[in-house]
Amino acid sequence: MRIQNPESRIQKPSGVRAFSLLEVMVATVIFFTATFAILQLVSMTLKNARALQVNEPNAGMLAAELAMTNSLVEDQRTGDFKDSFPGYTWGQDVYQVSSNGLFEADFVIQRRVGRSTVESHMSILLFRPLSPAAPIRGTLQ
Repeated sequence: MRIQNPESRIQKPSGVRAFSLLEVMVATVIFFTATFAILQLVSMTLKNARALQVNEPNAGMLAAELAMTNSLVEDQRTGDFKDSFPGYTWGQDVYQVSSNGLFEADFVIQRRVGRSTVESHMSILLFRPLSPAAPIRGTLQ
């Protein structure tokens, strides 16, 4: 009986090669180039989204605060936004337009730009039947 060497049974397939160092380096460069291009695109998109954000007040802020009340009284108020929006002032005029508790609120936001004033106007109607009666000065259109 003949004893065979176990190493003689293992045959190496012909034509199989591993990646060379140059091929690995080229693949790494391509991978990192694509990764950094994607990261730059995301960064630019976030920068553009920040640039589109509106950083100025609107009358909806004042209207939301007034709409949270259950009872309204006719009055006129003015003020500013302090440190939140420097240079902007606001005015609010609330008056009853119908005897059933229907009020109209007019809002104005102003900002001085050079010698002129830029204004933003908004009006809303609020139904507050629990409000005290007042003389009707407004008219519905």
